[in-house]
Amino acid sequence: MADKTPEEAPEPKAAETTEIAAEPTDDIVTTQHTLTVKRKKLAYTAKAGRIVLRKEIVKDGKSEGFKAKAEVFLTSYTLDDADPGSRPVTFAFNGGPGSSSIWLHMGLMGPRRVLSGDVDDLVPPPYGLADNPETLLAHSDLVFIDPVSTGYSRASDGGETKDFHGFKGDIESVGEIIRLWVSRHERWLSPKFLAGESYGTLRAAGLAAHLQDRHGLYLNGLLLISSVLDLGTLQFTEGNDLPYSLYVPTYAAIAHYHGLHGERPLDDVLADAEDFAAKDLPWALARGARLSTQDRTEAVATLASLTGLSESYVDRVNLRIEHVRFFTELLRDRGLTVGRMDGRFTTWEPDGGRERMSDDPSISRVVGAYAAAFNHYVRAELGYANDLPYELISEDTFKAWSYADFEGRSVSVVDSLSAAMRANPHLRVHVAFGHYDGATAYYAAEHVLAHLQIPEELRENIDTAYYPAGHMMYVHEPTRVQQSKDLAKFVKKASNR
Repeated sequence: MADKTPEEAPEPKAAETTEIAAEPTDDIVTTQHTLTVKRKKLAYTAKAGRIVLRKEIVKDGKSEGFKAKAEVFLTSYTLDDADPGSRPVTFAFNGGPGSSSIWLHMGLMGPRRVLSGDVDDLVPPPYGLADNPETLLAHSDLVFIDPVSTGYSRASDGGETKDFHGFKGDIESVGEIIRLWVSRHERWLSPKFLAGESYGTLRAAGLAAHLQDRHGLYLNGLLLISSVLDLGTLQFTEGNDLPYSLYVPTYAAIAHYHGLHGERPLDDVLADAEDFAAKDLPWALARGARLSTQDRTEAVATLASLTGLSESYVDRVNLRIEHVRFFTELLRDRGLTVGRMDGRFTTWEPDGGRERMSDDPSISRVVGAYAAAFNHYVRAELGYANDLPYELISEDTFKAWSYADFEGRSVSVVDSLSAAMRANPHLRVHVAFGHYDGATAYYAAEHVLAHLQIPEELRENIDTAYYPAGHMMYVHEPTRVQQSKDLAKFVKKASNR
């Protein structure tokens, strides 16, 4: 056989290489700042960045070491020259599920805050930032947590998002973040608090029990803002009549705000609405077809009067007013819909026949200000750079969330919070309500608190605050200032120092 020509000879085979992905590491950036509060200058340290969350891998009863599962973004603020042993620390997060902590961070608690404006005085782009002399940092160190898939937090290479996108996985991962931070910063003897908003209140209550049971980490207090501890009180599903009654006081408050109760004081309207929601309406709904014509007529008239809707509408929906349909219907004759998160907000509805509003103005009118403020702040002032998009609210996470742990029953942490309070009788709970909050109705939250399985003496550990605002109540400037005072007072009292 003739030799092959050079052109026909095979090319040398390249050496095979195997690339091993580098293990992720923490990328925390530290900066120093000052803030003037009541003529006193506070020096504080800010740390922003992602910490690696690892899990031990065990196969056939043998440990194969700890593998990175996620990189979780935190922003922490600690006061300089303070005794860490006696200094309280508050871990804060929002809800969704799928929301970053940007709202509590930049709207209420952090040392810098967004300038968004309010209903009738919204700040135009490009928005801005300002010092927050009402910050909770004056009374407690702060750690803002973005759960996996929110903010800059992501599952690591090889990590699965489904491990974090569910009630149990979320509780375990956020609990591990808190344990790590407390241990690394030697804060086991500090008074410790959890602050959650919306689904974050459900997370906080679940965490109180989990941290006690899993790590022996006992808390001083929970700050529950726009609370929901039992989703069954908010879900308008077939066969569940409870929300149709519990939302009536919120409907009445929103109707009052938009002038549909004339000159009547809000307190009087709410008293009537709460009385009807507690007694006559649940009875009428339970009667079903057994409800007499006269009783039905009276219930329709009362419900219409309280909610600002027409009697014909209330009759057509069979006394069952679903909340998004309410927001769409209330000001239909004005060509407007009202906000779900905050019923004070309105927007134009292009389709006057639409049954469910096309936009929630209480979100769309303020989200731009928060996004601009944080994306500037994190790089320019905190010195943290990451080319990932900062996920304010992850819709994909919300849609993928698993409640498998509650199969066949309501998603509720009433038992968990009750058990945590019984085991730790020093655990105090602060609950903040917005009268115009159409996402987590205040009367529904009151209903849940009344059903906590705790002895009467522990009910003294619960305090409440009501504000003339919505879900993100701190958008309303007078509320933001007063709420900041209320949170500070609670933390100081519950710190036992």
